[in-house]
Amino acid sequence: MPGPFADDELAAYVAQLPPTPAEPDVATLRAVNASRARARSRGPEMLEVRDLLIGELPARLYRPVAGPVPLVVYLHGGGWTIGSLESHDKLCRRLAAGSGAALLAIDYRLAPEHPWPASVDDAVAALRWVASAPAELGEAPAVVAVAGDSAGGTLAALACLRLRDEDAAARPSLQVLLYANTDLAGSCPSIREKARGFGLDVAIVRFYNAQWVPDQARWTDPGISPLYTPDLDGLPAALVVTAEHDPLRDECEAYAGRLRQAGVEVEHRREAGLIHGFLTLDDVSPACSAAVDRVAASLRAHLTGS
Repeated sequence: MPGPFADDELAAYVAQLPPTPAEPDVATLRAVNASRARARSRGPEMLEVRDLLIGELPARLYRPVAGPVPLVVYLHGGGWTIGSLESHDKLCRRLAAGSGAALLAIDYRLAPEHPWPASVDDAVAALRWVASAPAELGEAPAVVAVAGDSAGGTLAALACLRLRDEDAAARPSLQVLLYANTDLAGSCPSIREKARGFGLDVAIVRFYNAQWVPDQARWTDPGISPLYTPDLDGLPAALVVTAEHDPLRDECEAYAGRLRQAGVEVEHRREAGLIHGFLTLDDVSPACSAAVDRVAASLRAHLTGS
């Protein structure tokens, strides 16, 4: 029986996960992540998949159909420390195919080599580049969204805040926050209630936080943890998706609530029985795969109204 999990496959996956190492090693974590990426099945075929550069920033454009379509700027998860274009290639293909939007995945700089704010700067630079209507993208999209899972969701939220204050013309129309880390300080109950045994142990969360922002005293800085931003007025509409068994669940939901209180249009869905990282577990669990379809359908609805 799956117990608290959405299906037997996800329960079995969680049960076989190795314990969090006492002293995590970035190189090893990256190697494991890359190995998992190579083992995933291939995602849907696209009309076009093309690597390009935004200045010196690598990116990959997925175009599912011909003609003008909305564009999603996508920021991968991985604790700001691991992850790549390859680790999220299948997910990007599925989201592009399911939403009908083009998707521009950003290979932002990783910590600890490039600590905060490098990855935020890269996300902002990518959105400014898109807003400049570059020839590499063809006809300018009518609608632009920024999306990210986990640490990528944090970057999406912070990029929207930066652009609201610095460059409103480059602000996207939609922010898509998928089990995002909005509070590095871990002040919400789920960080304790789901601390171990649900696929993402709090020890590794804190390790990743420290790689990105070594000074723990800064973890409540609004430019690092968006939940501490005093004023959330004037931000794009938000699609927020959380997972029931995620230690980061409550902080992401608290941010959705604060956005709503500030007058921002918010759609929030908590995926029952799922864990942090479910978007890249579609080969493991039918329930996770179905949840990816729901994210893509929500994207389509927000971007095209269909």
